[in-house]
Amino acid sequence: MPVTDAPRHLATHYDVVVVGAGPAGMAAAVGARERGAERVLLVDRDMEPGGILLQCIHAGFGLHEFREELTGPEYAQRFFERVLEQEVDVLSGAHVADVTRDLRVKLLSTAHGVTTVDASAVVLGLGARERTRAAIHIPGDRPSGVMTAGLAQRLVNLEGYLPGRRAVILGSGDIGLVMARRLALEGVEVVGVYELLPHASGLTRNVVQCLDDFDIPLHLSTTVVGVHGRQRLERVTVAPVDEARRAVMADAHDVDCDTLLLSVGLVPDADLARSLGARIDPVTGGPIVDSSMQTTFPGVFAAGNVVHVNDLADWVSRESRVAGEAAGALATGARLVEDDIRLLPGENVSYVVPQTISRTRTHTVSFRVKQPIYGPTVLRVGDVHRRKVRAVVPPEMVTLKLAPRLLEGFRGSALRIDAVPESEEAR
Repeated sequence: MPVTDAPRHLATHYDVVVVGAGPAGMAAAVGARERGAERVLLVDRDMEPGGILLQCIHAGFGLHEFREELTGPEYAQRFFERVLEQEVDVLSGAHVADVTRDLRVKLLSTAHGVTTVDASAVVLGLGARERTRAAIHIPGDRPSGVMTAGLAQRLVNLEGYLPGRRAVILGSGDIGLVMARRLALEGVEVVGVYELLPHASGLTRNVVQCLDDFDIPLHLSTTVVGVHGRQRLERVTVAPVDEARRAVMADAHDVDCDTLLLSVGLVPDADLARSLGARIDPVTGGPIVDSSMQTTFPGVFAAGNVVHVNDLADWVSRESRVAGEAAGALATGARLVEDDIRLLPGENVSYVVPQTISRTRTHTVSFRVKQPIYGPTVLRVGDVHRRKVRAVVPPEMVTLKLAPRLLEGFRGSALRIDAVPESEEAR
């Protein structure tokens, strides 16, 4: 997906500068143009737009956005065609070194060297990065063969290399599950997937399609407590954990392998937002945003995995279009609607995005539960809305649409969102 229309000369001022050309950035750029922004610049450090989608060659993308099942590269291509149709300036192979408080964006690239452009609004679509071995403090030796699942995915799908021949996967996040299947298809023996939590961290469909269908065992409430090997990884030590997630070393045992993939969560890439002084949500690790996806720093918007880790690229695109449209509106002189209701995570809810809404327009609210409920569940938004669903689990993001009619009689300033079993709610 080469960039054929990269600008030979950058403008000195853009209505909207979008940082990151993955699913979030591309959707935001399209949204900004559709809302009236005349000059939009989409910047990405990679040579081709698409972000992580380019290495996700499996199907499962686009069911909501395009009403058909696509691979990651196909999804990226479809969105990039929209970017080109909207005549967005695309600068690839460029690093955003800084965004100042007066929205001057410093860029480093081989095409333009060190340069600065002014923006009326900035959208952060930087995505998230994987947690590494250092982040989870696995003790032991430091041999080759230990890597994140995303790196292994790039090696196999883009570079054409196998990371090893006998693999253990720590963590049941979606990337790890997908890579379990991918390695099995390439002839690698996947010994098992080991998950610290008592439930899988990835989507149920991926557990079924990537593990069950390939007879790859999933070991819940189990973790890796040791790494062994002089030059190359030779084995890992695994152990069950108790209810406090402490390893039960008396029951630990070794598993022979030459590869350990880590699929232990993603962290929003929120450094730029943090450097501007935007408030960060302690649960998500991403910037706090209002219903327009504007951060607490005026003129800077954020969407997608830089705000909170989504489970579907379709949700990233939907959320990022809101950010782009709002940024485009602000850049063209429109006044954004002011929010007057705070949303608070309540019983069995870990976080809510956006953190504030307005009672004058419709919003899609996203959140995750803390604990799974495998049965009829009631989702409550204060006393203004109540919805019943079949079940909820932490890996699958829950969305609610809140329309102005639901808030007509509400006179407070904060609403709490709960997710409880129907049996308890009835009591």
